[in-house]
Amino acid sequence: MSVEMVEAFLKENNKDIAILFFEDTSTVDKAAEALGVSPGEIAKSLLFKIKDSFVMILMAGNKRIDNRKFKETFNSKAKMPEAEEVVAATGHPVGGVCPFGLIQAIPIYLDYSLQAYEHVFPAAGASNTAIKLHINDLFELTHGQWVDVIQSEIV
Repeated sequence: MSVEMVEAFLKENNKDIAILFFEDTSTVDKAAEALGVSPGEIAKSLLFKIKDSFVMILMAGNKRIDNRKFKETFNSKAKMPEAEEVVAATGHPVGGVCPFGLIQAIPIYLDYSLQAYEHVFPAAGASNTAIKLHINDLFELTHGQWVDVIQSEIV
């Protein structure tokens, strides 16, 4: 059902984008290997609970949340919901979470780490799916807000 929700969302938004199916793309490394791309090109979608609501952050797959930056941005600690809450809030299972075809409105944030790539590959509603999106299409489809919430590189 979740993949069909993503397909319907893409159709409603006049985007003829194929959903790619794989044996297993449930982790960043598995997805990158299956797609033949770097882990950074995987647009990792993370759901966070803030009080009684949620926010979704998409970031380069090889990056991690910086708890201090998250707290400064959202005035709350980064708390991930339980798997059941993820499905109830998004309609997508863990591993297939994406900002498309959500069952309720959730604010979407795009980390600047994604801007290092021309195309990124978010999941598409199941742990064995992905879609290839130009970064501008990702921004357009999500109506996302750009944020800086990842750990800085140690130089």
